[in-house]
Parts: sequence; C-alpha cells; structure tokens
Amino acid sequence: MPKAGGTIYMSVADERGMMVSFIQSNYMGFGSGIVVPDTGISMQNRGCGFSMDPKSPNVVEGGKRPFHTIIPAFLTQQVNGQQEAVMSFGVMGGDMQPQGHLQSVVRMLDYGQQPQAACDAPRWKVNRDFTIDIESTLDAKTAEGLQKLGHTIKSVDDPYMDFGSGQYIWKLDRSDPERGYVAASDSRRDGLAAGF
Repeated sequence: MPKAGGTIYMSVADERGMMVSFIQSNYMGFGSGIVVPDTGISMQNRGCGFSMDPKSPNVVEGGKRPFHTIIPAFLTQQVNGQQEAVMSFGVMGGDMQPQGHLQSVVRMLDYGQQPQAACDAPRWKVNRDFTIDIESTLDAKTAEGLQKLGHTIKSVDDPYMDFGSGQYIWKLDRSDPERGYVAASDSRRDGLAAGF
C-alpha cells in the first residue's frame, strides 16, 4: 500500500532573477484521485478542509482566504512602487507550515541569520491543545523560561515529521541578478540546495 499522502516543496530561481515557489500535497491518500491526462500528475485535494457551509468561517467564497496549510511563499520588497521577489521559500509539515515560515523569516530578518542557519535552528510548535513541542536541541534556558510562563512543554527527539522542512532561495542583490543566490535546504528531511 502506498503511504497515506505526502507533500513536496520546491524553490527554483534562474540567472535572470525569476523565481518559483511550488508546493504539491496529496492529502488523505493519493490526492484527489484525478490525474492530468498524458502527464501522470495527480491533482491535490487539500481543499477538502474548506467548507461550503455559508455559516462556517472557512467557507469558500470570493474575496476570502480560507485557512489551509499549503503555503508556497515569497518574501518581497517594494521597489519604485512595485513588489519584487527577494526570496522564494516554503515549509512543509501541516500545522507546522505557518509556524516554520514565521520562525525562519524572523531569524533572517530580525536576527540577520543566513538562510541555512535559520533553517537549521531549533524550532518550537504550538499544538492544537496549546501545549508546545520543542526540538531537543532548543536551549534549555529557553525551554525553562517557557515553563515559567505557564506553558506545557514536550521535548521531541526526532524532528523528522514534527517540525517541518523548508527550502529557501534568497537573492544576494535584487538589482544585480548576476550576483547570484544563497540557498538552504532543511536537514530534517530529504532535500538539497543545488546550483548549476
């Protein structure tokens, strides 16, 4: 039997500064069960978490952004009144996706970490019951501080599935694409950063 679902994320950039942020997730088995003719590409079904009930906060309708965890992302910067991509990135991992995005981007923008350092840094995850999972490599003083604030902390030794997996490509200089990129790939799962 095939595995029950799975997600891939891919970030790509070319020599002209064009970037792609792509995520594909076959949720609940083999996705939607619909394959694009002549391609072998299975359509995703992550929209199954949306609602058609008009009373639901997650109803699908014009002008709304229903909650889901498929987040191919770009970090942009406004230049001469237009938004330009600075970084193509994404984090796989269900409920960890928005949390992983936040943690890695804060490390890069607020603390000046390079993408690989931000990607490799210990993560935390707020669970649906509001307990907090932490990677066992998180600083002990930080974990102790969270406990003193009243949080219930659970240390997790195996980060493979629990803390997401990200891929990042950051432009070194948006005004000069020939300067190239810095790329990072999460060590928590299989993946790589490659240039050619």
